[in-house]
Amino acid sequence: MDARAALGLWLEHLEQERRLSPRTLAAYGFIGRRYLAFLEGHRGGPLSADDLGTISAAEIRAWLAVLRQGETPLSPRSLSQSLSAIRTFHGFLDRRFSIANAALALVRGPRVKPTAPRPVTESQAAELLAEPGLDGGLDPWEAARDEAVLTLLYGCGLRISEALSLRRRDAPLGEALRITGKGSKTRMVPVLPRVAQAVEAYLAALPFPLGPDEPFFRARRGGPLSPRHVQAAVQGMRGRLGLPDSATPHALRHAFATHLLGAGADLRSIQELLGHASLSTTQRYTQVDSAALLRAYAAAHPRC
Repeated sequence: MDARAALGLWLEHLEQERRLSPRTLAAYGFIGRRYLAFLEGHRGGPLSADDLGTISAAEIRAWLAVLRQGETPLSPRSLSQSLSAIRTFHGFLDRRFSIANAALALVRGPRVKPTAPRPVTESQAAELLAEPGLDGGLDPWEAARDEAVLTLLYGCGLRISEALSLRRRDAPLGEALRITGKGSKTRMVPVLPRVAQAVEAYLAALPFPLGPDEPFFRARRGGPLSPRHVQAAVQGMRGRLGLPDSATPHALRHAFATHLLGAGADLRSIQELLGHASLSTTQRYTQVDSAALLRAYAAAHPRC
């Protein structure tokens, strides 16, 4: 078996068994192909799957060095993600085909400084949720659709992929919604009345008939709505509203967590609502909340 066939089997495993999102699969495939192309050029020809077990730490470091160079060098975070993807690939080769590579343990990724999430404020979230209905360029059902998607992101803390994976059989929404997120991890998310109402208003206006297993968020011509549409729609909204570039769809998920934390919710509950595997990931939101407290202190204290 050659190395590229092994890469294809790994991606198939990630899609069918790990159930990764199409976006993550595309990123892993790009990293894997770039990795193999470098090794083929370095070794002077195509590689077999067994050859991947002989890759040295020096070759892996050389690949990372190449990624740091050129017209579009990767950031430390992207380099770390690339190395993590390759570790996963080699781990698959070891488990599935007994092709182990001990050299990976000798390679350390770049140090990545953790950054705090950048949520929108409560007033900005309200503006984003109201904006689709004010857009005269949208049909009423499209405006209802965009409002329903954004309301799910902010009201339930969903990722875009999670909101767009909802099926017609999931509606009408009850008091809680079962969501399957990253790594096929399932969680229950409470549904606020405002969220249920937005979804029902959209489905009532939707001009396309849907079967129970079809995604209920549809594009203008009736196909499934893509994450890119949601991102582009929010980009247009923030331009009209004068919001910063950080006001993205994912910022609404960040706002869901940050505003809950500010209202007194505990970190463990927020971790479960977001579907984070590690509490340390959720703890990043305490940085945002502390920063808001310091800003309020600086603005209100008479001696500041």
